[in-house]
Amino acid sequence: MWKEKDNCLYQEWVFKDFVEAFAFMTEVALVAEREGHHPNWENVYNQVRIELSTHDAGNIVTEKDRRLAELITDIARKYK
Repeated sequence: MWKEKDNCLYQEWVFKDFVEAFAFMTEVALVAEREGHHPNWENVYNQVRIELSTHDAGNIVTEKDRRLAELITDIARKYK
């Protein structure tokens, strides 16, 4: 579940292994590029942390972030 924290939407996931985490990130990258909105993220082995905020709106949470968060959640469901 996404949390709003420090002017961003934030969520962490734990996957089966690095390959699964990387596959998730690859799918997210393609969707983010299509949406023209790119996450701040971190990956350590099987863990992925994503933060979303709209930089050109002053680093706050906007509808762009909420939409991308929904799309990312849809991707993550395939891995559970």
